[in-house]
Amino acid sequence: MQIVVDLNRCQGYAQCVFLAPRVFELHGEEALLYAPTPPDDQAERVLRAAAACPVQAILVGERAGAGAGADVR
Repeated sequence: MQIVVDLNRCQGYAQCVFLAPRVFELHGEEALLYAPTPPDDQAERVLRAAAACPVQAILVGERAGAGAGADVR
């Protein structure tokens, strides 16, 4: 599983941090750190975190891979 967080869209609501604390971590009030390839045992938590994001800033799976390719340039 791959994930990408659109940090321009992220508003720091931290719902992802509460739902998948081994994958997402908030530093300070707005700086989000995350594991782009989380462990397989975190897949369900990551999917819940993506669904709970109020601004839909988390892309998962193939959508994340496409988003990552666009961001690399």
